[in-house]
Amino acid sequence: MIRSLLVRNIWDENQVLRQILGICSLLAVTNLVRNSLVMGLGLIFAVGLSSLTISYLRNYIPHRIRMIVQTLIIAAWVILFDLIIKAHLPEISRALGPYVGLIITNCIIMGRAEAFAQKNPPLASLLDGIFAGLGYMLVLVIIAVIRETMGFGTILGFNVNFLGLETWTIMVMPPAAFFLIGVLIWIVNIIMARQAAAGGGERG
Repeated sequence: MIRSLLVRNIWDENQVLRQILGICSLLAVTNLVRNSLVMGLGLIFAVGLSSLTISYLRNYIPHRIRMIVQTLIIAAWVILFDLIIKAHLPEISRALGPYVGLIITNCIIMGRAEAFAQKNPPLASLLDGIFAGLGYMLVLVIIAVIRETMGFGTILGFNVNFLGLETWTIMVMPPAAFFLIGVLIWIVNIIMARQAAAGGGERG
């Protein structure tokens, strides 16, 4: 079960690369790796614990108001995470601004709640949420590494531009993230198509 959930959320049905969810925050926070890491951890925290809570309560929540209840549960966990980083990482909290709070509206969390947690036991729902958040964070970090390296010449604040190459201002602006996510989606689709074609050839 763990392997199938991991592979599905990281690769087969990656929330960003395959389902094109959570794009807004991705465009906004991936100019620095540390911001992307914190945002990714926030999503893992929120989606994992929200899925766990919703799964525990799924048999007690009236179906007609389930989405309202789910939103309240998600909001509670996101607010808790926001308070934690404000207390312990105030500089990053200021840099992320409203985007931590906007995790509440991230389609990934509600999607996992409706598609999985509402129908599955708590442990499986917790793992599904964690792996969905991990898949999201992986994409964030890949894009952030490219943008910070090419835009600032640094990684996590450490200089990596040993050759003194010219940095590109465009890489620290949202359009660069939009372009990079498009390239990643294109690459993943090509790989998936080749895997499908290879699988079909083997069956044939």
